[in-house]
Amino acid sequence: MTIQKATLTYEDRDAFREVCGPNDEHLKIVQELLRVSVDARGNTVSLAGEQHDLDVAKSALDQFYELAKRGYNVFASDIPRGVQIISQGAGTRLSEVFLDTINVPTAKRKIAPKNLNQKRYIDAIRTNTLTFGVGAAGTGKTYLAMAMAVQALLARDIKRIILTRPAVEAGEKLGFLPGDMAEKVNPYLRPLYDALYDMLDLGRVQKLMSENAIEVAPLAFMRGRTLNDAFVILDEAQNATREQMRMFLTRLGFNTKTIVTGDVTQTDLPDRDRSGLAHALQILEGVRGVGIIDFQADDVVRHPLVQRIIVAYADDDQREIARKITLANNRGLRSAPANGG
Repeated sequence: MTIQKATLTYEDRDAFREVCGPNDEHLKIVQELLRVSVDARGNTVSLAGEQHDLDVAKSALDQFYELAKRGYNVFASDIPRGVQIISQGAGTRLSEVFLDTINVPTAKRKIAPKNLNQKRYIDAIRTNTLTFGVGAAGTGKTYLAMAMAVQALLARDIKRIILTRPAVEAGEKLGFLPGDMAEKVNPYLRPLYDALYDMLDLGRVQKLMSENAIEVAPLAFMRGRTLNDAFVILDEAQNATREQMRMFLTRLGFNTKTIVTGDVTQTDLPDRDRSGLAHALQILEGVRGVGIIDFQADDVVRHPLVQRIIVAYADDDQREIARKITLANNRGLRSAPANGG
């Protein structure tokens, strides 16, 4: 193991302090993530570590410095995301990700991608008519889809937002529930509402809904419609059957963008093999106008423990599959006739 050293000097002291964070907290995170020693004095930082880790650390500090010079407020949570982006070696600059703001002027905070897959996701939404965001909870796929929808509505690029979700628990038969249609389906659309209320105040949401500029409906109620001038979000799509998915995807009209989000490992359907999301991903890959972004455990932007929980469950799933294969093989060996039998 060969230890290399580097010294970096930054002229803009205010920007450098932004990179370092309070009490050099950000530099300590870099040190822990990359196993490099980091020592800041004045406007100079000294680094020491193995060459690869040293190169990533240098690039991270340089790029966060450039962000800070452009007025970006660097938070402690940005540091591991930035290091991850640089470590992936895709050649994407941090400014391309962190400064790619989704323009929702009423939002409580700036909305921008927090990792490379989130950046690819919003780029796919911009480019394609139909985009699939697939992966575990906490990867931002629903929140970013809603942000893109609200941006398009406020900019008058579309006339309405349509939110839908399979109501599996109620078997799509919602008539026995009290209230109007919005109240019946509200429990199933809670994550979408949470994102919506984070971007628009309650009064604005209620006004838009009363004007049918924001519409909510269970997936079954999409049948027979043609959706024009709209931004349509189908959430929890792993719970849509193949027939429902086919029906939904053929509702596309002119000047409409459709986002389908879900996690193929979390279907509540009695027959997991009937998931319309898994089937659609298989047959639509490579189709022009369709974007598919597959989020991974390290794309989770919630508490770091969530990432570890997702990985633990995925490992357990693989062990269970291996166990079933071994049992099936053993049964096959026991039932095979003896040689010469």
